[in-house]
Amino acid sequence: MFDTIDQKILKILQDDARVSNAELARSLGMAASGIFERIKKLEERGAIRRYTALLDPDQLDQKLLAFIFVRSEDPVGGDSTAKRLAKRPEIQEVHHVAGEDCYLAKVRVKDTAALSALMKEIGAIPNVRATRTTVVLETTKETPHLAVSPKANKKEKEKP
Repeated sequence: MFDTIDQKILKILQDDARVSNAELARSLGMAASGIFERIKKLEERGAIRRYTALLDPDQLDQKLLAFIFVRSEDPVGGDSTAKRLAKRPEIQEVHHVAGEDCYLAKVRVKDTAALSALMKEIGAIPNVRATRTTVVLETTKETPHLAVSPKANKKEKEKP
């Protein structure tokens, strides 16, 4: 579980992973060494997996966002299709899903011609039986941020 300070650190780092320990310490009223230790523990526990830059897809000429549902005939427990999908740089996310389809892939490409080429490549993967594609016309919200919930403190508060 995460205490209130850990939650605040996680929230701040999601907004700006380049914030210095000194600046974090000032905003939380703590010593920089204490912040350093807490961040190190959050990294060791896997709560912080990595630090990254969030790039603008429009600036990189990847303006078309689409979601491709993939139906495959992988054997039970098999993930060869998912691994093949994950190797494609245009595919940002691959999710194993319940329902008619097996996988959901989030893709970013330059245009419809690039999407068409990618769809043909996906269709050529040996176990792929069908795909359905949804093209995004407008995005209202897209964020890599996770909700850092105060529910993590419930057990802490319940202690006598």
